[in-house]
Amino acid sequence: MNAMDAILSRRSVRTYEDRPVPEEAVRALLDVLFSSPTAADARPWHFVVVDRKEILERLGRDMEHCEMLQQARLGLLICADPSLEKIPGFWPQDCAAAAENALVAVNALGLGGVWVALYPLEDRMGSVRKALEIPANIMPFALLSIGFPAEFPGRQDRYDAKRVHRNGW
Repeated sequence: MNAMDAILSRRSVRTYEDRPVPEEAVRALLDVLFSSPTAADARPWHFVVVDRKEILERLGRDMEHCEMLQQARLGLLICADPSLEKIPGFWPQDCAAAAENALVAVNALGLGGVWVALYPLEDRMGSVRKALEIPANIMPFALLSIGFPAEFPGRQDRYDAKRVHRNGW
């Protein structure tokens, strides 16, 4: 799948088949995460691979509207270490770029996934922090719920000419 197709056909997938994500796919996704752009090339992140079903099930129960984690066979937690920033305040953008890159790669690999927002929701951040023993100085940003898709939402044309402006508003 080429990059344009991977981006344009990417959709949120919340139901998964009950089969593990191969380790080579996990490594490919980690490579994508580490290749994401960051402000001043600071790379202020850490990633936690969650492939124990009981942990994913617990997180799916503990966080409201996150039931898809109970079916997922892989979670990729994107965290920030603000002390690694070179330009203070940019870590949320850096982590968001990593999350989006990973979700596009998930689609390109024939997997399905959805972005579970954590930051700035204190209850969700706390659930993940507790379940995965995340240190207090690390900010849990997003948890990607990933697996082999059991649903195929299909591509949607989302272009909206009314929201495109040229050379000014």
